[in-house]
Amino acid sequence: MPDQTHVTVIARFTPAVDHTAQLQSLLEGMISPTRCEPGCRFYDLYATDTEEPGFVLLERYEDFAALQAHRATAHYKAYRAQLPDLLARPLDVSVLTPVHATGPSTDCRKP
Repeated sequence: MPDQTHVTVIARFTPAVDHTAQLQSLLEGMISPTRCEPGCRFYDLYATDTEEPGFVLLERYEDFAALQAHRATAHYKAYRAQLPDLLARPLDVSVLTPVHATGPSTDCRKP
């Protein structure tokens, strides 16, 4: 995959029964070390506002190489090894590259 301006990752997690707190703790433990990685622009964890408990990670990296570097870290490998026992269904990950993303919109400003 060629380098892009940035790479955004959306990861969705559905905890297995009685594993919500453990999954949340594992995900929260990834925040600080990932945010300290040189290519990480942001790494934010959210809880879903639905009947079924869940979490969503929104991540942005400078480029695809930074995402690959993240996935090669010890903290990432340790976290991924623990996930299968905590999830009700497979992890849902989307890796996105910008088509048209430049920042705050100026298209809707009134003169």
